Amino acid sequence: MPEVALRAEGLEKRFGGLRAVAEVSLDVHVGEIHAVIGPNGAGKSTLINLLSGELTPSAGSIFLGERAVGTLGVHHRALAGIGRSYQKTTIFLPFTVLENVRLAAQARAAGGLRIFGSPDRDGALNGRARAALETVGLAARAEVAAGLLSHGEQRQLEIAMVLATEPKTVLLDEPLAGMGASEAKAMIELIRSLKIGRAVLIVEHDMDAVFSLADRLTVMADGRVIASGAPEEVRRHPAVRSAYLGEEGGVS
Repeated sequence: MPEVALRAEGLEKRFGGLRAVAEVSLDVHVGEIHAVIGPNGAGKSTLINLLSGELTPSAGSIFLGERAVGTLGVHHRALAGIGRSYQKTTIFLPFTVLENVRLAAQARAAGGLRIFGSPDRDGALNGRARAALETVGLAARAEVAAGLLSHGEQRQLEIAMVLATEPKTVLLDEPLAGMGASEAKAMIELIRSLKIGRAVLIVEHDMDAVFSLADRLTVMADGRVIASGAPEEVRRHPAVRSAYLGEEGGVS
């Protein structure tokens, strides 16, 4: 049985009288891409913010392995092994590509951010940063200012910054947003490679990409899980046809 890297049990988030997430349970395994889909307002963004520590649950539990992390903030959850990207790019545009990734690696390293470090420590951080850039295909762009990258390259850079923190679980929030066909194709291949030795949870609206990538799917509507399982099983689920598509046909 694959190792469970991330698990949520009975997760809820209330904003006043609104339950944006209601009794959501799911798990993500090492070596797996688990996609969360659903119509606008389904609670997907709230869920990923709960898992990453941006929001504190109103009820329920979150585990990394066997460790309960539901009360930990973003930084401590990152130290525990969660890395995430956002819908909007969060890179430092004036800095070079390498500097952006190195800062991410430094934030994760013991001792955190320091202006002056030992040569050994700096060498290790640079090595980790360059390895992450190699993984995402940006090694040749290391000395280019991040603001000069294309939109797709900036998305690649964000993933490199996540990888530089050496996460065991990667959360990706709409990584294909705003991409053209060629950029999206390259990103899909990159995302597919991330599950090697890691667990990946992705929120995405591009259904072709989702069904190409996902080992498992969870479908949300009105803050609740209405179906979860293998992609082809979910594609045929009556509740998905009705609540997600608003019609009787299956997901195309």
